[in-house]
Amino acid sequence: MSKQYLTTHTVDNAHITDIFSIAASPNALLSASGSSTIHIHAANQPDSPLVQSLTNAHKLGCHHIAVSRDGKVAASVGFGGDVKIWKVAESGEWASFGELDVTNISVKGRGGAGELWAIALSEDGQYLASTTYDGRINVWDLLGDRGTTLRQYETGTAGSGSFGMCVDLSRDGKYTASGHQSGAVYVFNNDTGRLQYSLPGLVKPVRAVAFSPAGTRLAAAGDSGIIAIYDTKHGEHVGNLTGHSAWITSLDWSDTGEYLLSGAFDGKAKVWSVERSACVATHSETDKALWAVRWLPKTVRNEMFCTAGANRSLTFYREATGA
Repeated sequence: MSKQYLTTHTVDNAHITDIFSIAASPNALLSASGSSTIHIHAANQPDSPLVQSLTNAHKLGCHHIAVSRDGKVAASVGFGGDVKIWKVAESGEWASFGELDVTNISVKGRGGAGELWAIALSEDGQYLASTTYDGRINVWDLLGDRGTTLRQYETGTAGSGSFGMCVDLSRDGKYTASGHQSGAVYVFNNDTGRLQYSLPGLVKPVRAVAFSPAGTRLAAAGDSGIIAIYDTKHGEHVGNLTGHSAWITSLDWSDTGEYLLSGAFDGKAKVWSVERSACVATHSETDKALWAVRWLPKTVRNEMFCTAGANRSLTFYREATGA
């Protein structure tokens, strides 16, 4: 059984360069690009109007942005290695909440400010997970000492691990997962501070990892064009979702965990039924790369998602059933 999604609207030229990352909170969609400004659109209004711009957020542009599930804390990483933290003020507007002090990350003579790449935030925005160019995974307490890491995981011999291209935190905060240029996928236990599993199955660079809402599954995808699904309890590879013919750049689970959204380098976005291991919808509004796809938090309206990428636009879709 297929599902139908309609394009509700597109915000053309939402940024002046490629949009590399988007993050959805209950009432806002944050978008980041190669420009220095982060834009915030109202996700809970019909035409998703632009409601705020954080100018000069990152001088050299921004490649990753994340927001907590409660929509109160966000984090962004610039191409200059700067990591900014944002918080919703009493006025309802986003305001600076300081920066991450990455200068002290140079443990045993390694590290440096320019090394952070991908990020993920915990449900309440207190914890931030990040990857580095040399394969380390760090977990930070944003409410504590931002100059030291709570956890630092190595994925190779000191300073020579494979580039950490993506990272995710499970909703309960127990696990951190990372995907690497080597094709490796790792799951770490934040309680014990140890590697839980090294997951097989993908031999090409992994550009996206995502835990299911219940934390029982992990999806990983990248240049192989395959979405691998793992059981997080036992570390088993339980299935593949096949159908993309280009690099997969982004993954996001629906709130119920029934569906997985994926975006690819050829501009195609797909919705998958995880239970049936089948693609139930494909959309290609553009032939340019999609760098980010996200479900919008469920409101009284139908299921919605947003795509963004090299065409510099934000395209919004909603489920056609019951429309």
